[in-house]
Amino acid sequence: MALAKRAGAKITKPAQKAFWGGYHGYFQDPDGHLWEVLWNPQFLPKD
Repeated sequence: MALAKRAGAKITKPAQKAFWGGYHGYFQDPDGHLWEVLWNPQFLPKD
């Protein structure tokens, strides 16, 4: 999210804890497209 903001994006919903156990937030890029960024440790592949 910080990288997107430095690149000119507008943070529309700051990253926050989600009910499914990870984090997510939204930003709008300079062209007006809305993006969701998420992270959940359960989504990582097993070693």
